[in-house]
Amino acid sequence: MDKLLDFNGKVALITGAASGFGAALAIELAERGAKLVIADYNADGLTETVEKVKALGAEVASAVGNVAEESHAEELVALAKSTFGGMDIAVNNAGIAPKLMPFTQIDEKTLQHQLDVNLKGVAFGMKHQMRMMAGQKDGAILNVASMAGLGATPMGGSYGAAKHAVVGMTKTAAVEMGAMNVRVNAICPFFTSTPMVDNPILNPNGDEKELNKTLARGCPLKRIARVEEIVNVMVMMLSPANTYMNGIAVPVDGGMSAM
Repeated sequence: MDKLLDFNGKVALITGAASGFGAALAIELAERGAKLVIADYNADGLTETVEKVKALGAEVASAVGNVAEESHAEELVALAKSTFGGMDIAVNNAGIAPKLMPFTQIDEKTLQHQLDVNLKGVAFGMKHQMRMMAGQKDGAILNVASMAGLGATPMGGSYGAAKHAVVGMTKTAAVEMGAMNVRVNAICPFFTSTPMVDNPILNPNGDEKELNKTLARGCPLKRIARVEEIVNVMVMMLSPANTYMNGIAVPVDGGMSAM
């Protein structure tokens, strides 16, 4: 196997692994030899992912929990330690969609929910992941941010606030941890056909063309992303051979950031 895609012997922790990017990434890394620690609040979906990666021959440990609770982040790192002796890769992927509303109507509950999951989930995850990796003097962390973390998010201000924070935390962590050979980066996808986006609210008729028409206005590629297109970039960013990328928020957006 090409060294860029060879994850044999690597231990990867992935949150939000019941569906979408997290489930697809777990399968991709399992196919490339990684051992997995995966988590989600959705127990049934997580069980499905566990079964899929086991069918590929991968070793896997899993835990159901809420990333907004620091104890869950600590539990996952401890699980990686007790099961596999450590952790080489961590992907803070779990997140929730925004409740769409103008900024002038944002309420405390909406904002707090976004900050709890999309901000605190990443912050607590990194805190405990970095502690382990600092002791190892090696590691790679990838935070799933969003194009909403790089620019404006009309009708989704609470989501944009949380994702901007993820990008900022990524850069800070990268600077703090670089001397310990721990690399921290973020990926910033455009709208992608995951359950968060392709759902009855945004796509009531289940029509892919209509969804693209609604969400991809102004995108040079004239469509939203497919899950595998984002996950392919995640794999390359996490590659054991990719040892000098640090503190970068990478847009994967069909050309939106070129506009």
